[in-house]
Amino acid sequence: MRYAVIGCGNVGMELARRWVAQGHSVVGTTTSAGRVDELREVCSDVAVLRGSDRAAVAEATRGADAVVLTVSPRPSRSFDAAQRVGEYADTLTGSARAAVAVHPRVVFTSSGSVYGEGSGTVIDEAHPPTDDADASPRGFVAAEEAVLAAPRGAVLRIPDVHGHPRDIDYPARVRFAHEALGGTVPFAADALLYRIDYRDAAAALDFVVSEGLTGAYNAFPDAAVPRTNAEVFGELCAAEGLPELTFRGEIRTPVVPVTSAKLRAAGFAFAH
Repeated sequence: MRYAVIGCGNVGMELARRWVAQGHSVVGTTTSAGRVDELREVCSDVAVLRGSDRAAVAEATRGADAVVLTVSPRPSRSFDAAQRVGEYADTLTGSARAAVAVHPRVVFTSSGSVYGEGSGTVIDEAHPPTDDADASPRGFVAAEEAVLAAPRGAVLRIPDVHGHPRDIDYPARVRFAHEALGGTVPFAADALLYRIDYRDAAAALDFVVSEGLTGAYNAFPDAAVPRTNAEVFGELCAAEGLPELTFRGEIRTPVVPVTSAKLRAAGFAFAH
């Protein structure tokens, strides 16, 4: 099989590794020419492009059996509400629309922010999307709509990704928030801090593709309900001898439990 992974960050690279190890051919993409050699160590072929460039995506995905979008907005443009508008529209919505315009089988890696803070006692895939005006949920929702309108489109909603050796750990995230962001973050204090290991995220995408799944699926490790942002980061701040963070509540994510029963019923199991 031949696959294309648009946006080879930690999850995309891990997915490419899995597929190449299974004997598949994988073209991986990056927006940075400086990462070409890194991608060549893993991928069968490499293209430098932005996911919203329809012509470039068409060329990179030619002959692919499936296209997986693991694009993510640049962190430097994710902390400010005004900067998020253009960044999320181009990176998420633009990439999704470009991909479905040139290929019939697209799988998009989405976010729990599409649910906003949620409602009821548990959130499953039938939960309506939030009407929050922030660029994060709006970008993810619009990208999902584009992909799910395609007959063979699929969406995998994942929470915060962690565990990769290149990731900054959570104490370092707290220090960064104080040193670079003035101690404020755009997230909500009462949101549940769901996390997924990058290997499970890649495995879930592999599962969706290999099983031919379509539609929307949650990939939230749901064996236990996690604590809130305020609780976890409050402890981390105290351990680092830093003041508590100020949560601006601009990006709302679920405050009630999320279930991944639909994905587990299809046969997927979280390993990490």
